[in-house]
Amino acid sequence: MNSARHRLIRGLNRLASTSATSAAPTAPSTAATSTSNPSNSTSNAVPRSSYATATCPHMVDMAAAEAATINTRLQSHQQAPPTIKLEQARPYSEVPGPKPLPILGNTWRVFPIIGQYKISDVAMISFLLHEHYGRIVRLGGLIGRPDLLFVYDADEIEKVYRHEGPTPFRPSMPSLVKYKSDLRKDFFGDLPGVVGVHGEQWREFRSRVQKPVLQLSTVRRYVTPLEQVTEEFIDRCNKLLDDKQELPADFDNEIHKWSLECIGLVALDARLGCLEPNLDPKSEPQQIINAAKYALRNVATLELKAPYWRYFPTPLWTKYVNNMDYFVNICMKYIKNATNRMKLSEGRALDGEPSLLERVMKSQNNEKLAVVMALDMILVGIDTISMAVCSILYQLATRPAEQQKVYEELRRIMPDPKTPLTIPLLDQAHYLKAFIKEVLRVYSTVIGNGRTLQEDTVICGYRIPKGVQCVFPNLVTGTMEEYVTDAKTFKPERWLKPSQGGTGDNLHPFASLPYGYGARMCLGRRFADLEMQILLAKLLRSYKLEFHHDPLKYVVTFMYAPEGALKFKMTPRE
Repeated sequence: MNSARHRLIRGLNRLASTSATSAAPTAPSTAATSTSNPSNSTSNAVPRSSYATATCPHMVDMAAAEAATINTRLQSHQQAPPTIKLEQARPYSEVPGPKPLPILGNTWRVFPIIGQYKISDVAMISFLLHEHYGRIVRLGGLIGRPDLLFVYDADEIEKVYRHEGPTPFRPSMPSLVKYKSDLRKDFFGDLPGVVGVHGEQWREFRSRVQKPVLQLSTVRRYVTPLEQVTEEFIDRCNKLLDDKQELPADFDNEIHKWSLECIGLVALDARLGCLEPNLDPKSEPQQIINAAKYALRNVATLELKAPYWRYFPTPLWTKYVNNMDYFVNICMKYIKNATNRMKLSEGRALDGEPSLLERVMKSQNNEKLAVVMALDMILVGIDTISMAVCSILYQLATRPAEQQKVYEELRRIMPDPKTPLTIPLLDQAHYLKAFIKEVLRVYSTVIGNGRTLQEDTVICGYRIPKGVQCVFPNLVTGTMEEYVTDAKTFKPERWLKPSQGGTGDNLHPFASLPYGYGARMCLGRRFADLEMQILLAKLLRSYKLEFHHDPLKYVVTFMYAPEGALKFKMTPRE
């Protein structure tokens, strides 16, 4: 079966390569050096055609020019490249990339049986596209969606970001767009939220909620309530330890429970009971977690594979819709409870201070707006924060030297481990924050950001038409020597100031953007940072983490995180 599959894939690759070669324009004289490699024709590699290598200016004489390019970029990334006008740019048709097949396009590459890849291979595909085609790669022929343009040049990424207008378009999630604007238009109407929404509707909604969500005075009030949730979580972890002092194989689900309890406190102004012992698999908290995982982790399947769901309700689409409906109903239930408490002047999350939810509802006097805000925060937040924490804890457990530095810093800041956390204390945890940033650079939970171009734009010397979806792969650019000194080395010190023990390494500001950039930067980033910092500070001040099992492989579900049992050994420090 496998040999037959490999023969079929090789045949499809040869067909794509032949089509590409026959379609290739005459190579310019500067592109005489070939960069093709016969070893790249294996079944799990993106095929490189002569079309790509002959016409991409970034692949020409790459080996000879690489050292000079890196040195130049490291000296000063601020030096702007020559400006090329639209009429002088090379045509979009010459952008290199894997050639689509007739009818099947490039979608066949993720088909069952005949496909080269699984959806979980998206991170690997990002690296392979850069390796085989250079700094700009066109992935066209995706059934039912626009071309994807992968950009691996941080200077070009910066240029796109800095020239976007007041309503930048992120590459949309068609499944969520269809749900909000079509299937449940009766509920969302003119208030569809910020996730999967664009244009004036997005700008209007964000402008109405961003001040309370991003205001530091609001975020700071949640330190004590979130610390209480985290202490309960750590107590639960202690009770879960086996006779080897190891956490259970499904510990990632426990992290999801902690994450949901934190987000519920912030977005719904309520304790959901996620950390109760012996939580029933059919309990409301567990169903919320399952629904969030399903909704997010099937987005790639819905949108990268053939989109039959757009034309008739497939089983996957039907379950997706049911999960989203469940989210809406849950959020509506808790927002109504909060509204009733506000009418009775009964606070919940913050003693004596208005909560985030109260601030939004009092300023906007719109219950539905609060529901949609909560829906977006929970939908995106649970899995994103949970997977980031899984990755950070795994890296801590497998990097004892760095973990020891974190512990020593926390012991210096909090000689007594029972010291209540405050913002001034967390502000002193420089190495802890640097470790988080370094994990997100090397193992970026969100593997890429992006924009849908709103006008024709020159990128890497090519004229890219309006409507193309640009992908900026953090996971790749964040580990490129051109933009990060000693990029392959895990070094939290690179994020510290010299006075804090920093190494002074070069780090291009647009190479690693885990929360995005500009107007569409993650709305909940300050709460996400606070939750992770509180958990790590409380856990690592009192416990040592170890991992005594086979190394885990990182894969993409919706997020990029280690796959497998997180059976950490958890030993008290004092």
